[in-house]
Amino acid sequence: MKLLRNAYLAIFAIYLIGPIFVIIAVSFNAKKFLAFPPRGFSFRWYAEIFVDSGWFNSLISSLLIAITSAILAVLIALPVAYAVWKSGLRYAKALFSLGVAPFILPPVIMALAFLLLFSSIGMNGLMINVIIAHAMFLLALPLVTISLGLESVDRALIEAAQTMGADGKTVFRTVILPIAAPFAFAGFAFCFVLSLNEYIIALMTVGFTVETLPIKIFNALRYGYTPVIASIAVLFLIINVVVFSLIAKFSNLSRILGAMD
Repeated sequence: MKLLRNAYLAIFAIYLIGPIFVIIAVSFNAKKFLAFPPRGFSFRWYAEIFVDSGWFNSLISSLLIAITSAILAVLIALPVAYAVWKSGLRYAKALFSLGVAPFILPPVIMALAFLLLFSSIGMNGLMINVIIAHAMFLLALPLVTISLGLESVDRALIEAAQTMGADGKTVFRTVILPIAAPFAFAGFAFCFVLSLNEYIIALMTVGFTVETLPIKIFNALRYGYTPVIASIAVLFLIINVVVFSLIAKFSNLSRILGAMD
């Protein structure tokens, strides 16, 4: 039975890690085509991400959009989550539900809605379009994580601060915000990762006027399969590992994932 269990776990691990291993191996292929096992060894395709202006500009655009939209989502989510936590009023909870709603809908539906919105007001092909769209679509993530952080605030600390003469702003700045900040960072990180990898909304809100890396990859696939695509996949993997490692280090990851304290 133990041998069968170990065999099952080994097969399961290979099933999960196998595709990642293949992509990593292909990214070092010396030839100008995707092949496994790789034909030779070269860092050429990693260098091309930064040397080729098309790939590099797409990388910068993706990073700029992901960072800005994540910041915007957190700035919107924080006051909403705080209002719901502080007041608990019915309209506040309805506002929370409204903030979560876009994330429940299929991305293509949200993409179409944003396309119609921006077209109707004459905003076509602007980077700000995808920043706003990503911030609204991913708003649920910081809204939920910040709400979890606020729920962990001990009301006794607030009462103690008020007893010492602290006003509402001081209590928020010195008691509530330091506790909620790691959860806000987790929401920012989740938004950043998903925005960096998102394709449908970006394509329908800016078209091909602003090429993010996912859009650039799909455009490049029409002309062939080069190892640079694999190297970008590895770059995305590294970014994701770093971001989630930071979440684990600076945020209460177990609470965010639903575990009990």
